[in-house]
Parts: sequence; structure tokens; C-alpha cells
Amino acid sequence: MDSCVLFLLLLLSTKSVSATFRCYFPAVFNFGDSNSDTGGLAAAFGQFSSPYGETFFHRPAGRVSDGRLLIDFIVQSLSLPYLSAFLDALGSNFTHGANFATGGSTIRPQNTTRHQSGLSPISLNVQSYQFNDFVVRAQIIRKVGLFKELVPKPEAFACGLYTFDIGQNDLTGGLFLKLTVDQVKASIPDILSQFETVVKDVYGKGGRFFWIHNTGPIGCLPYVLEHLPINEQQMDMNRCANPFNELARFFNHKLKDLVNKLREQLPKAVITYVDIYKARYTLISQARTQGFEHPLGVCCGYGQNYNYNIHVGCGGKVVSNNGKEIFVGSCKDPSVMIMWDGIHYTEAANKWVFDRIVNGSYSDPPVSLLMACHIQ
Repeated sequence: MDSCVLFLLLLLSTKSVSATFRCYFPAVFNFGDSNSDTGGLAAAFGQFSSPYGETFFHRPAGRVSDGRLLIDFIVQSLSLPYLSAFLDALGSNFTHGANFATGGSTIRPQNTTRHQSGLSPISLNVQSYQFNDFVVRAQIIRKVGLFKELVPKPEAFACGLYTFDIGQNDLTGGLFLKLTVDQVKASIPDILSQFETVVKDVYGKGGRFFWIHNTGPIGCLPYVLEHLPINEQQMDMNRCANPFNELARFFNHKLKDLVNKLREQLPKAVITYVDIYKARYTLISQARTQGFEHPLGVCCGYGQNYNYNIHVGCGGKVVSNNGKEIFVGSCKDPSVMIMWDGIHYTEAANKWVFDRIVNGSYSDPPVSLLMACHIQ
């Protein structure tokens, strides 16, 4: 009998495991980029400055937002504590999982430095190496006894939820290196081949439950709109760049094909594909009816277009024309803004998206997060 099913049976006692029973995920193991990084980049390269984290944590908390991310809402809905970053040595508790994501991460390893491209050296394959080491060391720690209360129990790896939110930087990174949209498209098969390798590796380590996000509408992000040339005819009705959004949709189509392939090749896996693109684009296109203002306007930024400047980021300082130093702080009310710093979303936007994906409305198969352990 599968160890996870046996564990569930022990928990349920006299109840039977059926397709109507709410799943029990004792841990979450996350792989990704800044959209789900809860402290990896900050641990490796230094903490973000104020006003990051101001809305919820009331201080910088390793997240590139004013508050919580989708992954925070995911673990919170599962009644689990917020995930500690694998790279964070201070105050971390991995009993209920670990977060291997770092801001700027890509699926495919990069041949540029972080200083050159802004991309993280901790690509998905490195995160996979970290996970493999984490599994081995957790077993050793539990045998030795010292600090065993800080690492997952063995069944947590079999019964845990494995979440993936990565791929955006593979697309934008290519574009910023002056590749054409068609050239970036041509790289996608290799990118997804490496994604496939990692998912299969996690499956080989006993992982069974996968929650995979596709990539969002990159053509709506101010830092893309400001960095990359685009003309008026290439803008859609929401002022997003069609060529770049079409690239994201192409990536997502190929990712969904891969998920279907993995379902055939990994018979014991339960894989949920989550359409983050559709959820985020819906929010942007319906912003005002949903209580948001300035759909593409940046809350924490400085500049004329979108309140964003590629040279001065959130928390930075700029000297005005009259010689006065200006601190780049946040807007008056982040709860009515979608874009936080031109690259990332506000907590309010993340919460809006989470509330739409948690019930399965944007998932394939259309199952809720709490039912994502059942084979459809």
C-alpha cells in the first residue's frame, strides 16, 4: 500500500479515503522565483528595504511585495505555518516543508551573473539539488535526534504538496538579452524539458501531489513595458503588450501539454495545472469593477510612465531637479493597487488571485486546493 494512503488511513481511523474527503497535506515544498520566494534571495544577497512587507508583516520579510504571496495564502489555507526559505539559516523551522524558490530564478540555468542580468544563479535544477540534499539530511537529523523537531517527518515527503511557480524569468530574461519573441519561443522546448526532469526527480523521491502554476501576463508588467520597445498597435485594450502576452500563452500551452504527458508517465502522481495567467489577466482587465485603481500603475515606484523607473526601485532614493533627495516609498493605499513595484504584485492582488484559484475555477482538472490529492 502506498505510504501516503496508509498514513491517511491512520489519521482517519474509521473514516474511508474517498474522492469526497478533504486532502491532508502535512507539508508544502515549493520551487520557484520571486513570485513565491519567502526569503531565499534575501538570505543569499541581503534583505529588502522598507517599505517591502509593510502591509502584513510590517517590516521587510524576504518577499518582494508589501505583504503575502500566493504561496503564503496556499499554506495558510492548509492550516500550515508560512514556509521558511531553505537558504535562511536564522529562525527557520522546516517541520511543515521548505521553500527553495529565490527571486530571479529561471528553469534553465543562466550563463550570466546576477549583476549582469538580475537573474538568480539558483535555477530550478539547483533548487532540485537542494531538495535532494534536504531529504537526505532530514533523515539523518531525525535519526541523530538533535533538532529533529525542526525537520519534516518521513511521511511529510510522501504526503506533502509540491508547488511550482517558475518560468516567467526564462521568458523575460531572453527578451532582455535582445532575443526576439520567436527566438525565445524556440527555447521553450528545452526549458520545459528541464522542468520535466525536476518533476520526475521529485516523483522519484516519493512526491505524489503537484500543484503547478503557469506563468502570468508578462506583457502587463511595467518593467517589461518600460524595458522593451513596443508600439501602439501592439497594445491591447488593457494597455498590455500583445507580443509578450502571446509568448506567455505559448509557454503555458506547452506547459499544459507537458503536464498531460507527465500524468501518463507518472501514474501515481496527482498533478493540478493552475491557470495563473487567466486569473491575473482577469484581475487587470476587470480592475475597477473589483475595487482596484490604475491597473498597471505601480504602488511603490517613481516615474512618469506607470509610476515606474527602471533606474530607481522601490525603497530607493532619487534626487529631484531642485536637488532634493526623495525616498521612493509606497502609495497611500496598496489595497487598491495591483502592481507593487513594477515587477511584482501587491498582497491585495495576490489575495484576489488566490481566492479565485483555491476553489479550482482556474485549474485543470477543476478541483479545489483541498481536493488536490485525488486522482481525477
